[in-house]
Amino acid sequence: MENWEKRIQAVLGSDYQRNRVNANRYLTSLKKHLRLPVRVTGIEDFPWEEPYVFGGWDQREYEELKKTKPSYTDKFDLLEILKPARDDLIAKIRRLSDKKIFQIELSWLRCVDKRSPEYVILDDYSIWYVNC
Repeated sequence: MENWEKRIQAVLGSDYQRNRVNANRYLTSLKKHLRLPVRVTGIEDFPWEEPYVFGGWDQREYEELKKTKPSYTDKFDLLEILKPARDDLIAKIRRLSDKKIFQIELSWLRCVDKRSPEYVILDDYSIWYVNC
């Protein structure tokens, strides 16, 4: 068993299924172990960005939209983790550049500091969310 599997099992037990019940179990664990705020960024392009990043859509329009929408290239402070929407927890984040507040799915985010305990905690959550 991999280390990340052991850590996820410590949170969820033997039921790794991705659902609202397990998301709430993860919420309890994250609230107990994360020291907020945590500096985060996107793991990959957010869903709204995909046509601009991969589809060849207008780059000027993309730059304008990034002023009002969160982008995977931005850095944020993770302020709070909220109850799940369906089976993914919701992250309340504040963009560093302009202090705008957004709410997005937690599985889209990773900790900036790879040496911090928060990096492992958030990475394990994303691994669970994407793979289970």
